[in-house]
Amino acid sequence: MIKANSKNKPPDNRSLNLLAASVELEAAPADGEAQKLRRFTMTAYTGGAMQLAGWRYPVVVDLQGLQVGKQRRPILLDHTRDVDFVMGQTDSIAVMNDQLVVAGQVMGDSPKAKQVVALNDRGFSWQASIGARADQVEFVPEGKTSQANGREFPGPVNIARRATLGEISFVVFGADENTSAQIAASEKESHDMDFAQWAESQGFAVDALNEQQAKCLRMIFDAQAGKPTPPSAGEGDDPNPAATIRAEAAAESKRIAAIRKVCGKHGDIEARAIEEGWDATRAELEVLRVSRPQGPAIQAGGKAPAAQAIEAALCLSVRMPEAKVVGWYGEQAVETARSRDLRGMGLHELFYHVIHAAGGHARPGRMNDDTIRTAFEADRTLRAAAGGFSTISLSGILSNVANKALLEAYSAVESVAVRICAQADVNDFKQVTRYRMTGQGTFEKVGPDGELKHAQLTEEAYTNQIDTYGKIIALTRQMIINDDLGAFLQIPRILGRQSALAVESAVFTLLLSNPGGFFSAGNKNFFSGATSVLQITSLTTAEQLFMDQVDKDGKPILISPAILLVPTSLKVVAQQLMTETRVNELTTSAKPANNPHAGKWIPLASPYLNSQGIAGGSATAWYLLANPADVAAMEIAYLRGQRTPTIESGETDFDTLGMKWRGYFDFGVAMQDFRATVKSAGA
Repeated sequence: MIKANSKNKPPDNRSLNLLAASVELEAAPADGEAQKLRRFTMTAYTGGAMQLAGWRYPVVVDLQGLQVGKQRRPILLDHTRDVDFVMGQTDSIAVMNDQLVVAGQVMGDSPKAKQVVALNDRGFSWQASIGARADQVEFVPEGKTSQANGREFPGPVNIARRATLGEISFVVFGADENTSAQIAASEKESHDMDFAQWAESQGFAVDALNEQQAKCLRMIFDAQAGKPTPPSAGEGDDPNPAATIRAEAAAESKRIAAIRKVCGKHGDIEARAIEEGWDATRAELEVLRVSRPQGPAIQAGGKAPAAQAIEAALCLSVRMPEAKVVGWYGEQAVETARSRDLRGMGLHELFYHVIHAAGGHARPGRMNDDTIRTAFEADRTLRAAAGGFSTISLSGILSNVANKALLEAYSAVESVAVRICAQADVNDFKQVTRYRMTGQGTFEKVGPDGELKHAQLTEEAYTNQIDTYGKIIALTRQMIINDDLGAFLQIPRILGRQSALAVESAVFTLLLSNPGGFFSAGNKNFFSGATSVLQITSLTTAEQLFMDQVDKDGKPILISPAILLVPTSLKVVAQQLMTETRVNELTTSAKPANNPHAGKWIPLASPYLNSQGIAGGSATAWYLLANPADVAAMEIAYLRGQRTPTIESGETDFDTLGMKWRGYFDFGVAMQDFRATVKSAGA
């Protein structure tokens, strides 16, 4: 079993949103033909490793341990649990050739469903996305391998040895790039081969198929041939349909009677509740809502807002820039977020939405410990019913919004460090060694025999190692009761800013510590004294030192400076020297009026250089640096390309009326090539 607090191994019962494979829809019937239900087929998962949201390492679902359950499962569009997004249901699910293959009927007739069919008929290739709950996960570390689905997978990778199949959806993009969707043949076309020949052409041996596999493959064959598939007497079918119809009629009569009893004079609510299939509890909640209009609204009917619209509404409530919110969620989600039901949304409304989505109810305008517990229980119910994930999730929605707040604050810091350092990615927390290959010698004249001499390379090594920086974020009971979303998001904002400052501080602390005599006369990248004060003559001296740097053979390496880095005390002087062509009208031999360095380099100023809190700080010292994309004096390394901090949801104690998240950032800084910079003491 996987522990929840492991950095490298995901906890059990994590959701697996597998975007994969192919979807097939039978072509539309021709004009004049009898209307019938269209069929679809999906290659829902091809058995490979997939990079999934929420998982640090790739995930493989071992199809031998996948619990499929009932053959009839709803097919949705984009995982949206709304009747308008229902596409149909499966009637066959099977694992064949280490792939998950499903077939079924398209039953949806909403505009969304019709749009999917219309795009299909025009040749659009839909793909499939399945959800699964990971019940038992094997983590394969780096350097090890493990087998699943007839393949061998090298670590690091997670292999879900036991998983339970959840929902299946039509999606635009799949994560499996090796497969593509195909459109089934129309009814007017027919197979030139019989079933056995067709199966063999698809790579299946009919004699080796079990009963369920043969049934599923036959359905795909029939769907592509345009043949109707008769219902089968199997799991999920009713052996006594007459008795079922009578029982359903009796239950419907009881439901209507209960609704009429609780609605009383509210005839409009009664009609809506009967028409839309509400139960008595939901009808009572709506009556309570309209009776107490002063309380916060609970969306009791109609289309439930999507999670993205709720997140957008929360972002707008705390005054995040609307342009950024549109960029994150899109115009449609933001338009929904501005609606009457979501405008100004806070923590209370979010909790009510979660309770309502789970079929429960809470008294509007009252947030107490019971309501908080009800919301947490509703969240767990939604996750369990959705196979480990839900479109509306307290921890998921708040995690995403907290991440947005963190990234906004992180991006708002005007970083100097990232402009003077090279940025690289590493795979783990071990010390890494980087090599810069330098050529020995230059081109040589070719002799009469036409022979070219072999070039030799020498290695120059630099090391770096990353560490983790982080804090715990909590949504406390007091914040919930006070409906203080702003107080909650203030924490990730602070963490975002602190993360940016942590990188900045690490870079300049290392720079000022001058490790190993990085800046020294021996390296020919340091000078001091009265002539080192920032002025035209000292810039000339620094530029010459820079241009005169050589390789190990004493040959020039021709690196040019690109950045003038100064403390804030010299910011104005640096800007003048980089912009003004004449800096002194009283021309002398030491200070000419003409400025030959104007416009040469980018002036950057950092308060860390003259900070009193960092050893080695100076108000007079300044630096010339090369473009870090060419040759870098310093490097910032990140873990697997994650160049911004992250917030993840975590578990709290059972009796704690609150939620926790962890915010962390993995990075490391190191000195690199001393020839890519020159330091002047400035005095």
